[in-house]
Amino acid sequence: MRFKLLRRRLTISAPRMSVRSAMPWPLRWAGVAIMLGLCAAITLWSFEFGKSIAGLDSGAKEELLRLRADAEKLREERDKAQSVFNTSASLLTAEKTAQERMLAQLKSLEAENRSLRNDLGFFEKLIPTSGAEGVAIRALQAEVLGGTQLKWQVLVIQPVKNAREFRGKLELSIGGMLDGKPWMMDLPSGGAQPLQFRQYRRIEGMVDLPAQAVVKNVSAKVVEGTATRAVQSIKL
Repeated sequence: MRFKLLRRRLTISAPRMSVRSAMPWPLRWAGVAIMLGLCAAITLWSFEFGKSIAGLDSGAKEELLRLRADAEKLREERDKAQSVFNTSASLLTAEKTAQERMLAQLKSLEAENRSLRNDLGFFEKLIPTSGAEGVAIRALQAEVLGGTQLKWQVLVIQPVKNAREFRGKLELSIGGMLDGKPWMMDLPSGGAQPLQFRQYRRIEGMVDLPAQAVVKNVSAKVVEGTATRAVQSIKL
């Protein structure tokens, strides 16, 4: 009987026996994690140590320092170029403003010069002619604008000192061609304008022209009562 029990324990048919550790599984996982961490730390330390032995780490640091210095130099050059550009833009803006101001002043001076020349010519025409007496037409000007209007101007004077007041009228007639035929017209409103002055008088106006009219000449006449005192004509 004892032999059978001993044989059963020693053979395959013997009952199975399991050996279990007394350490809980969380502690086992923690131990595994610690071992893995130690292995990783040793590997990293070996890699860094190998780089320091091979001289790669110092070269990388030197290269990084050089690249940083180059980047700083480029940044300074960029700032200088930006400053120069801003200064140039400001100078260009100031120069453009000065040029525009000078052009405006030049146009103003040209307009003033034209006005002075016109006034000079006007007053030169007021200088009495030797031997001249009575009313005289010293200037007659006319210009066709756009083919539809006539701008005219007449200067009438009495070239004597202490002249009496003149009372009369100014008649203006326009001649030319219309539809291939001779054509003539007077000023509107009866073809005359009242004229009253002592020393001089400048009269001007605009006349609407018929369509297709071609102005050839303009004539001005100063009339006092029924007597004609002065006549002047111009060709265009």
